[in-house]
Amino acid sequence: MGQQLVMYDEEYNRINAVCDRLTKDANAKVVFIVDKNGQLISASGQTQNIDTTSLASLTAGNVAAMGGLAKLIGENEFPNQIHEGARESLYMTIVGSRVVLVVIFDTRTSLGLVRLRVKKASDELGKIFEALLKKTESPGGMGSPFAEISDDDIDNLFSE
Repeated sequence: MGQQLVMYDEEYNRINAVCDRLTKDANAKVVFIVDKNGQLISASGQTQNIDTTSLASLTAGNVAAMGGLAKLIGENEFPNQIHEGARESLYMTIVGSRVVLVVIFDTRTSLGLVRLRVKKASDELGKIFEALLKKTESPGGMGSPFAEISDDDIDNLFSE
């Protein structure tokens, strides 16, 4: 499904901050981000009674299934999904075609507010993940502790 997402502290903290703010601004119960391989990246809100591992893998499976349905009818994918329950609802949006942002909310808020806040958060997250991709794809990887070490440095280290 794609390579594993490499995460650095700086971006990880920024992602968590966006999730925390979205939880408050949308008056949501839970906000989480999952990569398309089913790895949980971030979770915010009332997560203590939720099996986040199952939630993450089921989210990825759902996105894959909906992607298959989209292709059958000639769409690339369905970037947004809403699942409304009697008490709780689930809103999902695909961010930067790499990760899924999921918001679980109840009657204390409205779908309109959730959609509005998710739009702002997913724009921010898109920028963070873009920066993350640039960081990991740069030659030698900007995050690599060996980026500035040349072959000559290594030779000098081992020669007496």
